Amino acid sequence: MLPFFAFSTAHLAAGFGAAIAVIGAGYGIGKLATSAMEGIARQPEAAGDIRGSMILAAALIEGVGLFALVVCIILATKAA
Repeated sequence: MLPFFAFSTAHLAAGFGAAIAVIGAGYGIGKLATSAMEGIARQPEAAGDIRGSMILAAALIEGVGLFALVVCIILATKAA
């Protein structure tokens, strides 16, 4: 049987992993939105195409972030 601190360390590591995943996804979407707004400001006639591409890329980033959170939750529950 493992000591008590081994379980709490696994939960702490899963929490840090989840935090890093959320921060990374937020940073990626922020950079994406910044670039899209600059592109729309430079070429307003291309706003529709830029907006569509931005929404698609944001959805993919959100999916990766959500997948990382699910993996961290699964690891936290398996550690117990």
